[in-house]
Amino acid sequence: MVGANLKSETMKLMEKRSGMEAEMNAIIEQLCQPGGPGLSANLVDSQGFPRADIDIPVVRAQRHRLAELKNDHEEITGKINFNIQVLHSSRLTSTLKDSGIDGGSMNQNASVVSASASASLQNLVLRDSPSANDVDMISSIPFAMVDEIADASPAVEDGLQLGDQIVKFGNVKAGDNLPQRLASEAQVNQGHPLPVIIMRQGALINLMVSPRTWQGRGLLGCHFRIM
Repeated sequence: MVGANLKSETMKLMEKRSGMEAEMNAIIEQLCQPGGPGLSANLVDSQGFPRADIDIPVVRAQRHRLAELKNDHEEITGKINFNIQVLHSSRLTSTLKDSGIDGGSMNQNASVVSASASASLQNLVLRDSPSANDVDMISSIPFAMVDEIADASPAVEDGLQLGDQIVKFGNVKAGDNLPQRLASEAQVNQGHPLPVIIMRQGALINLMVSPRTWQGRGLLGCHFRIM
Protein backbone atom coordinates (compact mmCIF):
# COMPACT_ATOMS: atom_id res chain seq x y z
CA MET A 1 0.00 0.00 0.00
CA VAL A 2 2.83 2.38 0.86
CA GLY A 3 4.46 1.71 -2.51
CA ALA A 4 1.18 2.32 -4.33
CA ASN A 5 0.58 5.56 -2.45
CA LEU A 6 4.13 6.74 -3.14
CA LYS A 7 3.78 5.89 -6.80
CA SER A 8 0.50 7.82 -7.01
CA GLU A 9 2.07 10.80 -5.26
CA THR A 10 5.04 10.72 -7.62
CA MET A 11 2.85 10.61 -10.70
CA LYS A 12 0.93 13.65 -9.42
CA LEU A 13 4.20 15.48 -8.81
CA MET A 14 5.34 14.68 -12.34
CA GLU A 15 2.06 15.95 -13.74
CA LYS A 16 2.49 19.14 -11.73
CA ARG A 17 6.07 19.49 -12.99
CA SER A 18 4.90 19.10 -16.59
CA GLY A 19 2.51 21.99 -16.03
CA MET A 20 5.38 24.08 -14.67
CA GLU A 21 7.50 23.24 -17.70
CA ALA A 22 4.71 24.23 -20.08
CA GLU A 23 4.34 27.58 -18.31
CA MET A 24 8.12 28.11 -18.30
CA ASN A 25 8.30 27.34 -22.02
CA ALA A 26 5.47 29.79 -22.76
CA ILE A 27 7.20 32.58 -20.83
CA ILE A 28 10.57 31.88 -22.48
CA GLU A 29 8.93 31.90 -25.92
CA GLN A 30 7.31 35.27 -25.22
CA LEU A 31 10.47 36.86 -23.85
CA CYS A 32 12.72 35.49 -26.59
CA GLN A 33 10.53 36.24 -29.59
CA PRO A 34 12.12 38.47 -32.30
CA GLY A 35 12.53 41.96 -30.90
CA GLY A 36 11.79 40.75 -27.39
CA PRO A 37 13.83 41.54 -24.29
CA GLY A 38 15.14 38.00 -23.83
CA LEU A 39 15.73 36.44 -20.44
CA SER A 40 18.32 38.87 -19.13
CA ALA A 41 18.78 41.80 -21.54
CA ASN A 42 18.74 45.34 -20.14
CA LEU A 43 15.40 47.07 -19.89
CA VAL A 44 16.97 50.48 -20.44
CA ASP A 45 18.48 51.94 -23.61
CA SER A 46 22.04 53.09 -24.16
CA GLN A 47 21.21 56.44 -22.54
CA GLY A 48 19.80 54.85 -19.43
CA PHE A 49 16.13 55.49 -20.20
CA PRO A 50 13.45 52.76 -20.01
CA ARG A 51 13.09 51.03 -23.35
CA ALA A 52 10.04 52.24 -25.24
CA ASP A 53 9.70 49.12 -27.39
CA ILE A 54 8.71 46.77 -24.57
CA ASP A 55 6.23 46.71 -21.70
CA ILE A 56 8.71 46.84 -18.85
CA PRO A 57 6.28 45.96 -15.98
CA VAL A 58 5.08 42.91 -17.93
CA VAL A 59 8.63 41.79 -18.72
CA ARG A 60 9.68 42.16 -15.09
CA ALA A 61 6.63 40.18 -13.98
CA GLN A 62 7.38 37.43 -16.52
CA ARG A 63 11.02 37.20 -15.48
CA HIS A 64 10.03 37.10 -11.81
CA ARG A 65 7.48 34.37 -12.50
CA LEU A 66 10.06 32.40 -14.49
CA ALA A 67 12.52 32.60 -11.57
CA GLU A 68 9.80 31.32 -9.22
CA LEU A 69 8.99 28.45 -11.56
CA LYS A 70 12.66 27.48 -11.87
CA ASN A 71 12.97 27.27 -8.09
CA ASP A 72 9.73 25.31 -7.78
CA HIS A 73 10.85 23.03 -10.62
CA GLU A 74 14.10 22.22 -8.82
CA GLU A 75 12.24 21.53 -5.58
CA ILE A 76 9.63 19.26 -7.13
CA THR A 77 12.30 17.44 -9.16
CA GLY A 78 14.14 16.73 -5.91
CA LYS A 79 10.97 15.26 -4.41
CA ILE A 80 10.38 13.12 -7.50
CA ASN A 81 13.95 11.85 -7.46
CA PHE A 82 13.71 10.97 -3.77
CA ASN A 83 10.43 9.10 -4.28
CA ILE A 84 11.88 7.19 -7.22
CA GLN A 85 14.91 6.24 -5.16
CA VAL A 86 12.66 4.93 -2.38
CA LEU A 87 10.53 2.98 -4.85
CA HIS A 88 13.55 1.59 -6.64
CA SER A 89 15.26 0.60 -3.39
CA SER A 90 12.06 -1.08 -2.27
CA ARG A 91 11.94 -3.12 -5.45
CA LEU A 92 15.58 -4.18 -5.09
CA THR A 93 15.06 -5.10 -1.46
CA SER A 94 11.98 -7.12 -2.35
CA THR A 95 13.96 -8.93 -5.04
CA LEU A 96 16.67 -9.86 -2.55
CA LYS A 97 14.11 -11.15 -0.06
CA ASP A 98 12.34 -13.17 -2.75
CA SER A 99 15.74 -14.71 -3.56
CA GLY A 100 15.96 -16.10 -0.02
CA ILE A 101 18.68 -13.78 1.28
CA ASP A 102 18.55 -13.56 5.09
CA GLY A 103 18.62 -10.45 7.24
CA GLY A 104 22.39 -10.53 7.81
CA SER A 105 23.05 -10.76 4.12
CA MET A 106 20.53 -8.01 3.54
CA ASN A 107 22.52 -5.72 5.82
CA GLN A 108 25.74 -6.66 4.08
CA ASN A 109 24.16 -5.85 0.74
CA ALA A 110 22.62 -2.55 1.85
CA SER A 111 25.40 -0.57 0.25
CA VAL A 112 24.90 -2.48 -2.99
CA VAL A 113 21.19 -1.63 -2.99
CA SER A 114 21.92 2.03 -2.24
CA ALA A 115 24.56 2.26 -4.95
CA SER A 116 22.29 0.65 -7.52
CA ALA A 117 19.43 2.95 -6.59
CA SER A 118 21.67 6.01 -6.80
CA ALA A 119 22.97 4.98 -10.19
CA SER A 120 19.46 4.53 -11.51
CA LEU A 121 18.38 7.81 -9.96
CA GLN A 122 20.59 10.07 -12.01
CA ASN A 123 18.06 10.39 -14.85
CA LEU A 124 14.66 8.83 -14.19
CA VAL A 125 10.97 9.29 -14.95
CA LEU A 126 7.96 7.07 -14.45
CA ARG A 127 5.86 5.36 -17.07
CA ASP A 128 2.46 4.01 -16.17
CA SER A 129 0.12 1.54 -17.86
CA PRO A 130 -3.24 0.15 -16.72
CA SER A 131 -1.73 -3.26 -16.02
CA ALA A 132 1.46 -2.04 -14.35
CA ASN A 133 1.90 -3.08 -10.71
CA ASP A 134 5.16 -1.29 -10.16
CA VAL A 135 7.17 1.62 -11.48
CA ASP A 136 9.09 1.38 -14.74
CA MET A 137 12.05 3.73 -14.89
CA ILE A 138 13.97 5.07 -17.87
CA SER A 139 16.65 7.69 -18.27
CA SER A 140 14.82 10.88 -19.10
CA ILE A 141 15.33 13.74 -16.69
CA PRO A 142 16.64 16.75 -18.68
CA PHE A 143 19.77 18.59 -17.63
CA ALA A 144 19.61 21.64 -19.89
CA MET A 145 17.09 23.83 -21.69
CA VAL A 146 17.29 25.69 -24.99
CA ASP A 147 16.74 29.25 -23.77
CA GLU A 148 18.03 31.09 -26.85
CA ILE A 149 17.94 30.04 -30.49
CA ALA A 150 18.71 32.00 -33.66
CA ASP A 151 16.61 31.99 -36.81
CA ALA A 152 17.97 29.93 -39.70
CA SER A 153 20.56 28.35 -37.38
CA PRO A 154 21.64 24.69 -37.58
CA ALA A 155 19.68 24.08 -34.38
CA VAL A 156 16.45 25.35 -35.96
CA GLU A 157 17.04 23.57 -39.25
CA ASP A 158 17.65 20.27 -37.45
CA GLY A 159 14.49 20.49 -35.35
CA LEU A 160 15.42 22.09 -32.03
CA GLN A 161 12.96 24.60 -30.60
CA LEU A 162 13.05 27.24 -27.91
CA GLY A 163 12.21 25.65 -24.57
CA ASP A 164 13.31 22.13 -25.58
CA GLN A 165 14.90 20.30 -22.66
CA ILE A 166 18.03 18.28 -23.34
CA VAL A 167 18.03 14.74 -21.96
CA LYS A 168 21.04 13.50 -23.94
CA PHE A 169 23.37 15.30 -26.33
CA GLY A 170 25.48 12.77 -28.15
CA ASN A 171 27.34 11.03 -25.32
CA VAL A 172 26.64 13.79 -22.82
CA LYS A 173 24.16 13.14 -20.03
CA ALA A 174 23.69 14.85 -16.69
CA GLY A 175 26.79 15.32 -14.59
CA ASP A 176 29.57 17.77 -13.86
CA ASN A 177 31.20 20.32 -16.19
CA LEU A 178 28.24 20.22 -18.55
CA PRO A 179 28.99 23.46 -20.48
CA GLN A 180 32.49 22.26 -21.33
CA ARG A 181 31.32 18.75 -22.20
CA LEU A 182 28.52 20.03 -24.42
CA ALA A 183 30.87 22.38 -26.27
CA SER A 184 33.44 19.60 -26.72
CA GLU A 185 30.80 17.18 -28.00
CA ALA A 186 29.66 19.70 -30.61
CA GLN A 187 33.22 20.45 -31.74
CA VAL A 188 34.23 16.80 -31.97
CA ASN A 189 31.14 16.03 -34.06
CA GLN A 190 31.30 19.10 -36.31
CA GLY A 191 29.79 18.23 -39.68
CA HIS A 192 28.42 14.90 -38.44
CA PRO A 193 24.88 13.99 -37.28
CA LEU A 194 24.69 13.87 -33.49
CA PRO A 195 21.86 11.95 -31.75
CA VAL A 196 20.01 14.22 -29.36
CA ILE A 197 17.16 13.28 -27.03
CA ILE A 198 14.92 16.13 -25.93
CA MET A 199 11.81 16.51 -23.84
CA ARG A 200 9.14 18.73 -25.39
CA GLN A 201 5.86 19.28 -23.55
CA GLY A 202 6.45 16.14 -21.52
CA ALA A 203 7.21 13.89 -24.50
CA LEU A 204 10.62 12.44 -25.39
CA ILE A 205 11.76 13.15 -28.95
CA ASN A 206 14.81 11.85 -30.82
CA LEU A 207 16.60 14.25 -33.17
CA MET A 208 19.73 14.19 -35.30
CA VAL A 209 21.56 17.49 -35.00
CA SER A 210 24.67 18.33 -37.04
CA PRO A 211 26.93 20.99 -35.48
CA ARG A 212 28.30 23.10 -38.34
CA THR A 213 29.51 26.53 -39.31
CA TRP A 214 26.96 29.04 -40.56
CA GLN A 215 26.72 32.81 -40.84
CA GLY A 216 25.95 33.18 -37.13
CA ARG A 217 27.82 32.40 -33.93
CA GLY A 218 28.70 28.93 -32.71
CA LEU A 219 28.14 25.59 -34.37
CA LEU A 220 24.46 25.33 -33.48
CA GLY A 221 23.21 28.89 -33.07
CA CYS A 222 21.50 28.21 -29.76
CA HIS A 223 22.26 28.41 -26.06
CA PHE A 224 21.73 25.70 -23.46
CA ARG A 225 20.87 26.78 -19.92
CA ILE A 226 21.98 24.15 -17.43
CA MET A 227 19.07 23.13 -15.18
